[in-house]
Amino acid sequence: MHILLIHQAFTTTGNAGGTRHFEIARYLATKGHQITVITSPVSYLTGEKENAAKASKVDGINILYSYTSKGMHKGFFSRLCAFFSFMISSFFKALSVPDVDIVWGTSPNLFQGLTAWLSAKCKKAGFLFEIRDLWPDFAIELGVLTNPLLIYFSKKLEKFLYLHADRLIVNSPGFIPSIQKKCGKIPALVANGSDPEMFRSSDQGETFRKEYHLDQSFVVMYCGAHGPANDLDIVLDAADMLRNRQDIKFVLVGSGKDKTRLMENASQKKLKNVIFTPPVSKENIANVMAASDMGLAILKPIPLFKTTYPNKVFDTMAAGKPVLLQIDGVIRELVETYDAGIFIEPGNAEALANAVTAMAADRERCREMGMNGYQAICKDFSRERAANLIENIMKTMLKK
Repeated sequence: MHILLIHQAFTTTGNAGGTRHFEIARYLATKGHQITVITSPVSYLTGEKENAAKASKVDGINILYSYTSKGMHKGFFSRLCAFFSFMISSFFKALSVPDVDIVWGTSPNLFQGLTAWLSAKCKKAGFLFEIRDLWPDFAIELGVLTNPLLIYFSKKLEKFLYLHADRLIVNSPGFIPSIQKKCGKIPALVANGSDPEMFRSSDQGETFRKEYHLDQSFVVMYCGAHGPANDLDIVLDAADMLRNRQDIKFVLVGSGKDKTRLMENASQKKLKNVIFTPPVSKENIANVMAASDMGLAILKPIPLFKTTYPNKVFDTMAAGKPVLLQIDGVIRELVETYDAGIFIEPGNAEALANAVTAMAADRERCREMGMNGYQAICKDFSRERAANLIENIMKTMLKK
């Protein structure tokens, strides 16, 4: 099969960010499929141009870069411009890709989904639509999308894409009821997961611990976006409560819209137990996560987040670290089923501080939960398994 993936935020393991699609595409390429990806040269994390090339080839995947305006984090209007510019330019780029069997669209954002549908229509190819978050519902609940007209058209576009997709897939079981209610279709589940091989550390985190003077501290690590949804102010509040525990450190790895503000807040509070580091590529993340004792997964306490399967939970498990989970819902069920971490009430800084204190006193239990999580990834949530599921779905699309 020739599979065309249109994904504005596609990221390889050489860069920071979510690499789910790259890892799955790489497995599909090893199975003999031709994979072409149309993506943006502008980083969705920083809003700045990262790639000046028009095309590249990585691990058998052909990557085409399509014009996108800069300034993703400068405001709502500039973000819309980035979405619309990619939507239009990627469509014309897609027209130049010959002999496509399946066009794979993904949301968020919905605009690139429209490009994928139209490209599939023009090429008489199958249209596979993947829902990774319930947009625009998430944007509305977070207060990011407030304009009534935009909300109306976004909901119309969402339903249109659901109805016109040949197949729908989701990365979390929590999304299925909402989608079924909106369009009458039942999407297939291709759950988020990870690749344990990518988290084999060469130095067990010693270099990172030395660089940031972590010594024998109990390290709680957060790796990911520093944005409005991530509720990292709760981490600063918990760190403030534990400021006298010199043996406990919070390490926040990544970047995002709120990072500067968070760093300023930590500085004003004189929190010496909070360390901010730049984002790290997947190629280098193993030695960073190996320096931690627990991995933190946290989101704002809003009802829709109960439907999510966040990437960072699976990466933490793949790294053999226990999950400190401040997200309720389906991901809590998963973590508790596999005994891969502990749940804390979302939005509760005191509960977070108490949980960290308790786990710092029981490192053997931490190691046990970390191993449970690692085994769960190997057995049920590997990228290879996800690639096989998607391949089978695409094969059924070709038979129609």
